[in-house]
Amino acid sequence: MSALDALDERQREAAEMLRGPVAVLAGAGAGKTRVITHRIAYGVETGEYSPQRVMALTFTTKAAGELRGRLRALGVDGVAARTFHSAALAQLNFFWPTVAGDVAPKIIDNKVRLLAHAADGVGLKPDTATLRDVAAQIEWRKITMRSIDQYARLERRVGAIGPDALVALMRSYEALKDERRQLDFEDVLLACAGMLEAEPRVAAAVREQYRHFTVDEYQDVSPLQNRLLELWLGERRDVCVVGDASQTIYSFAGADARFLLDFERRYPDATVVRLERNYRSDRSVIDVANALMRGRPGALTLVSGREERLSPTPTVTEYPDDTAEAAGVALAIERQLQKARPDEIAVLYRSHAQSAALQQALAARGVATSVLGGTRFFDLPEVRQAVLALRGAAVAPQEHADFVRTVRDVLRSLGHDAEPPAAGGALRDAWEARQAILRLAEEARPGTTLRGFADGLLARAKDNHEPSLRTVTLATIHAAKGLEWPHVHLAGLSEGLLPISYATTLEQIDEERRLAYVGITRAARTLSLSWSRGSGRTARRPSRFLTEIAGPRPASGGTGILRAVDGSATAGGSPRRS
Repeated sequence: MSALDALDERQREAAEMLRGPVAVLAGAGAGKTRVITHRIAYGVETGEYSPQRVMALTFTTKAAGELRGRLRALGVDGVAARTFHSAALAQLNFFWPTVAGDVAPKIIDNKVRLLAHAADGVGLKPDTATLRDVAAQIEWRKITMRSIDQYARLERRVGAIGPDALVALMRSYEALKDERRQLDFEDVLLACAGMLEAEPRVAAAVREQYRHFTVDEYQDVSPLQNRLLELWLGERRDVCVVGDASQTIYSFAGADARFLLDFERRYPDATVVRLERNYRSDRSVIDVANALMRGRPGALTLVSGREERLSPTPTVTEYPDDTAEAAGVALAIERQLQKARPDEIAVLYRSHAQSAALQQALAARGVATSVLGGTRFFDLPEVRQAVLALRGAAVAPQEHADFVRTVRDVLRSLGHDAEPPAAGGALRDAWEARQAILRLAEEARPGTTLRGFADGLLARAKDNHEPSLRTVTLATIHAAKGLEWPHVHLAGLSEGLLPISYATTLEQIDEERRLAYVGITRAARTLSLSWSRGSGRTARRPSRFLTEIAGPRPASGGTGILRAVDGSATAGGSPRRS
């Protein structure tokens, strides 16, 4: 069986292009990770690639772990699937002793703490929130490849810290870091790039090791990351970039979609493949996504790759206030749970502050939730405890033949009950985590032993391959990128929330539009949009994006892209007004 057999025509076209510059413009739900992994597998299968000569780059350890897992499933081992930072750090640690005659500097584990010490040195006493914002400015300066002198000309300020004091603080931070022989996260990329530029022997060794590069989510690459990629490539041109300009949502952190949009200009002979067939969402959801991005630079026009079926028209619901909106969303989810599992439902929003009311409303209806972006599953105390206990049981002299029963017994010894506690609270969160481990055991392949299961948990932890909790997911849209659910509720589509109040320029509004697009395209089957008229004394208007979406109609005709729903009457009777 060939690695190309599972691909459609366009995906196959992308996967077959193993040499030369290749750009894959992959829309939401178009199977870009499938294309990346099957392309590499096909290169290995045909003998064009040696796995050890391939580097697949992405932006999160979770995405890198997923790439490695998929490649292993295709029978490919040895590919360096890494983030930019982990690849650069590995090279620094390997070559630094040869170049500098000493071990590489240590990486700072807390930038804000070091900044506080640096602030003392220049007579500043900023609070922790201000220091976090200063840290963000330092990160932005470095990944956009600006010196402190160049940054000074921008005359930026952070809170009460004026431009001159901010620059003085940055200089103090760098001096303190050098004095302690430390690097921060961004310095890893800068130092690796500097080493490759200054040391021809190092550059030659790296380019000999890695001949073929694949870059996932290329729309999110920063100027510094792109420079490092160019240095890794040298004169070679075997690079495949995959991305979607409509999903650029990290411009504030230095991401620059122009590297993707200008790829053909930089490589006039590049092969460009457009993947616009969405295998995730029903056509009703796709119509909303297309309407929002119509006419935008680099926007792809999605078509449904799913079998046509009668799917509900996405709804937009207006509520009198935030409390009523949270209650209305919770009521809708309670009704959905009559037919859907909790882990098939997500509530997405623009900022973390919106989650509290939604959590409270869902807990009041007995619906368990988990907030995406919190503590990682395998770092949870109850999960670490369970994994240790299972590993201990696995080395016992007499392992029980029925390993699932043994897993259940071990978890029971740690306090796990068959019945869950009430939703909303640490006890329920711990129960859901242990239940996820039990579910992994129950779904394991026949013949799995307790030792094999425990080893599998360790492998999952290493690859950040977290099991699904049977809870409704709450997440910011940023945190939800790359994920999908059958049912999505996108809350807070009001002016001031989405787009956010501080988005004032055309570029910032476009970023907010792309954020809304990412939220919409997380939905596979049903999509519910909502907004409220105010909170306290603050009056709001519906998001301009809702107005734009509601205007056009689907090409196939029908009653419209969105169906308006009156949310004034919520589950609690008369709506509460601020």
